[in-house]
Amino acid sequence: MLQDRYRIVGTLGVGGFSSVYQARDMRFSNVTKLCAIKEMVIAAPDPQIRELTIKSFEREASMLAMLDHPAIPDVSDYFTEGDRSYLVIDLIRGKDLEVWLEDQKDYLDQETALEWMTQLCDVLAHLHHQKPQPIVFRDLKPSNIMLDQYARIRIIDFGIAKLFETDRKGTMIGTEGYSPPEQYRGQATPAGDIYALGATFHHLLTRQDPRLEPPFTFAERPIHAVNPSISPTFESVIMRCLSYDPKDRYKDASELLEALNVVSQASKPITGETTLTPQAIPYAMDGKATPAYAEQGPAIIKEGHIQPIWTFKCEDEIRSRAAVTQDTVLVGAYDNNLYALSREKGEFIWKFPAQDGFGSSPHVYQDSVLIGSVDKHLYSLVVKNGRVNWKYQTQAPIYSSPVERFDHIFFGSDDGYLYALSSQGRLVWKANAYSPVRSTPFADDERIYFGTEGGYVFCLELASGKVKWQTQAKRAVTSSPIVAEDIVFFGSMDSTIYALDAGSGYTIWRSRTRRPIISSPIVKDDMVIIGSSDGSVYAVDLGSGRQMWTFETEGQVTSSPAIWEDSVYIGSTDGCVYCLSAKRGELRWQFKTQGPVISPPTIVDGVVYVGSTDHLIYALPV
Repeated sequence: MLQDRYRIVGTLGVGGFSSVYQARDMRFSNVTKLCAIKEMVIAAPDPQIRELTIKSFEREASMLAMLDHPAIPDVSDYFTEGDRSYLVIDLIRGKDLEVWLEDQKDYLDQETALEWMTQLCDVLAHLHHQKPQPIVFRDLKPSNIMLDQYARIRIIDFGIAKLFETDRKGTMIGTEGYSPPEQYRGQATPAGDIYALGATFHHLLTRQDPRLEPPFTFAERPIHAVNPSISPTFESVIMRCLSYDPKDRYKDASELLEALNVVSQASKPITGETTLTPQAIPYAMDGKATPAYAEQGPAIIKEGHIQPIWTFKCEDEIRSRAAVTQDTVLVGAYDNNLYALSREKGEFIWKFPAQDGFGSSPHVYQDSVLIGSVDKHLYSLVVKNGRVNWKYQTQAPIYSSPVERFDHIFFGSDDGYLYALSSQGRLVWKANAYSPVRSTPFADDERIYFGTEGGYVFCLELASGKVKWQTQAKRAVTSSPIVAEDIVFFGSMDSTIYALDAGSGYTIWRSRTRRPIISSPIVKDDMVIIGSSDGSVYAVDLGSGRQMWTFETEGQVTSSPAIWEDSVYIGSTDGCVYCLSAKRGELRWQFKTQGPVISPPTIVDGVVYVGSTDHLIYALPV
């Protein structure tokens, strides 16, 4: 019995510095409440070192108790008795991936590997974005990853035992084979966790235990040589994780998560009933076939009457929202170009090349178009001819889309700041958000709202950039907030739709989905409508968060919805653009492209403008 409360009922595991027991919490006398207790032995004979060790343990236990993530077991108690310290955590029922691998006869498939790796990236991103300093796991490997009874990934053993090792410079913390080269020199950074994650999945996919191989020889043992079901794209992501130089890896879990999302979307099969007939090839209003579209040959599903007015083919994927003026459509692509097309027929007018791709959506302001680029610049261009008015450089890529209010321009950057510029491109103020800002800010007459990849949502004074309030979701907020009825609505990667009081940040309600949310919400009448990566479009009551209706697609819904009259328009990674009734979520029509549709639609005068990763921008009739 420990603390006159925890009765030890079994042993779960024994290691070099610690043991883990199953215990019953006797405070709950009428029910059997089980927990796990990790015991660490303090072996130092020096009283001062023992005292420092206990204090270090208590600091780290307190830090773990503050973490709030579904993949991290909750810490409910900690204490020290004599020369032993104890940590009380959730009991996870399931098996670790090392045991799971021993039980398998076949190689791990790509779909499952992607799902597990994405879940692990999500929890590592949560650790890497902790303030004031990132938390580095340091010992990621199959035996420290649990597959619980609900087939969800959980991580265990945060390595508190490391605090009980001899504290000398150069002490290697981790496990040979999985630890990166720099960790052998005592250096631990988020990039080291990326290496260990790559080593873990190389092991799971090839069944080649890195502890039994010469160190740092993953490149000599390609995954496809033993597991040909793994795509070259997925393999290249894993091998980049395993780069010897930390600078060549993904810098942190958030950047790796983006790469995995691309692999996942590319590998998801396009499903549904397709009809590739001469009648299915769309024609422009003048009756002439649009060549770029005819080459691709997309199919029309459900309603053969839906035919594009025109299409235009870019040289790479379109992921951002198009902007539309009186006679021009502006769309950015990952071929580094911003395209200007005629609104009537989709004919090329001009293009502007940046030094890298456009993840930001263009915003028209007076006679100019504003757009941010991965090359770290915000550009102001003349709508008529694409000439540069001015450009402003930040310290990192720009994925946040700019907005304008009172002749000022507001946007975020991956450098962790929200910027306010004058209409001439001069800095007025910038606010430190402490983590990348990829959501599009929402500005009203007095305040501006935005989310961060660190999970924070900020409300700032529009004039000064001073913080009025801030709150935190459990994971990243890439979704762009919208304000209606003095309520701020947004989605989060913690699979939750939030409604906050716009003046105070007080939580009014939360509504859960089954997977993370990147989509940005819209408000229609008394409903908030948003997409989720669980494949569904959700409509929830504006006042209570109660679900009004859902519509399921065959892919992830990372696109954001748009409203035209009584219909909702949204894309899915299943390659389709959907038109739903706003009142009940009933399908009115769907149109299939040849790639995932991540781009949010823009609707002007009864025409839907939407891009696809098949490189095409489509103009569809509502």
